[in-house]
Amino acid sequence: MAAVPPPWHLGIDIGGTKVALRAESAGGRTEEHLFPWPHDDGGPDRDLALLADGVATLTARTGDGFQAVGVAMPATVGPDGRVAAWPSRPSWTGLALGPALHALVPGAVIAWADDGDVGALAEAEAADCADLLYVGVGTGIGGGLVLGGRLCPGPGRGSFELGHLVVAPGGPKCVCGRRGCLQAIASGPATLARAGELRGRPVAHGELGEALRAARPWATAAVDATCEALATAIMGVTELLHPGLVVMGGGFTAGIDNLVDRTATHLAPLSRPGRPAPPVAPARLGGLSSLRGAVLLARTVTDRAVPLP
Repeated sequence: MAAVPPPWHLGIDIGGTKVALRAESAGGRTEEHLFPWPHDDGGPDRDLALLADGVATLTARTGDGFQAVGVAMPATVGPDGRVAAWPSRPSWTGLALGPALHALVPGAVIAWADDGDVGALAEAEAADCADLLYVGVGTGIGGGLVLGGRLCPGPGRGSFELGHLVVAPGGPKCVCGRRGCLQAIASGPATLARAGELRGRPVAHGELGEALRAARPWATAAVDATCEALATAIMGVTELLHPGLVVMGGGFTAGIDNLVDRTATHLAPLSRPGRPAPPVAPARLGGLSSLRGAVLLARTVTDRAVPLP
């Protein structure tokens, strides 16, 4: 008799300061675990050992292994399955990600995606929308696209790099080395830097929010430039792929009043006959989107493994 696969799916969300894990069973049980993620680059051996300890903690609670695992990865992974770039952890560059993750959960189907991709997957389910664009504005710009209920481009085929869409040729230099990427203009740090230039001295996140509510010209101008860049990127995606809904999340979005509405205001004039601007709404899951999306990613790949390099 063939072995029955364990009824658990595991999601792992690797963030900047913490790692969150969530296990869901076929019978509706859930188990979660959270642990700190070091800021320093201590090497993949140390990091993978921490991840293995986290998986072991949940395995002890479930009493069983995992059928499939979805991982929200902040690194850029090349088509060969190797880490191409991870700014905060350069020692991971060149690591074959598939074998490293499979070693954490032997026998499970493994899939990984950018946090923006899995965020889109979770938000699409929450909104019951089969064609959805997710925009996450925080320390960087995350993005994800779901078409026909599936991630685009899909597990193992690269991520939807909305933050590196060039919206202003010759604009500010991005961490990727190019100029004019959306992330270099519309991320939280980029917006704060622009506000500081306009004000004449550094601006903290809370100060920007207060100044925006008080309609200070420098604050309004700084945020409007961010929203204009976001709207430009959203309309570019709309022209090509026609999402029915845009949702905006991320820490910076949550902390700035009316960022979603301001972006929608800038988006409306970019529409043209036959190509209306899609509706823009705040993310429903907030900070939980990446973790919930990682579990959903595990569910979508239960019957197929990501090819190993």
